[in-house]
Amino acid sequence: MQLFFVPDIDGNHAIDLPEEEARHCIQVLRKRTGDAISLVDGKGTFYEGVLESADKRSCRVAIRSSRTTPPRPFHLHLAVAPTKQAERFEWMLEKITEIGVAEITPLLCRRSERDKIRADRLEKILVSAMKQSVQATLPKLNPLTPLPEFLRACRAEQRFIAYVDDEQKNHLPGNCRPGGSVCILIGPEGDFHPAEIALALENGFTPVSLGPTRLRTETAGMVAVHTVSLINLIQQEKIAL
Repeated sequence: MQLFFVPDIDGNHAIDLPEEEARHCIQVLRKRTGDAISLVDGKGTFYEGVLESADKRSCRVAIRSSRTTPPRPFHLHLAVAPTKQAERFEWMLEKITEIGVAEITPLLCRRSERDKIRADRLEKILVSAMKQSVQATLPKLNPLTPLPEFLRACRAEQRFIAYVDDEQKNHLPGNCRPGGSVCILIGPEGDFHPAEIALALENGFTPVSLGPTRLRTETAGMVAVHTVSLINLIQQEKIAL
């Protein structure tokens, strides 16, 4: 299914595709007036429409129907330090969006090797991943936030911090409960500073392991999101039975 993203859709009227989406629709996909297309608003609703008019830079779409997807029974928030190589961080954002994450906060830590992010580029990656995985809800991307500030503000019901500790036997699957709000912290490539770990523990975060091997930051982020998503999926299937 080819989806087009329009953040503000009035389901009772015709709407214009954003210029970039219109260009892709006409110049790449070769859509023409009268063709049916599918849209998402990033807020949980799919729309079906028909092209009323189309040229190289603009498309007018008449909305014919809509379908709102139920919200996930859990809210997963990944707070993670951006990697030194931007493409690795971007790859992770793409994958965790495909898997299913509600909120992302890039963290600024003591050992961070990147203190700036291109929010506009990252938003485009999230939109592309949402459409590719046929979802209607766009993850919320927060600004780059200093870790102490984030720790003070976090109110998730379940709070976890994953860091390198060869003696850690407290595994995420054994501690994360399905449902509710979950926040997981992943540090920079040099890991969290001991003082940051201590501060996280003081603020109600539980230390957890993501497995027996040492993971890169972007791999750890993806594993954490997949683990929590799978825990909730298994619970949903049990309820369905």
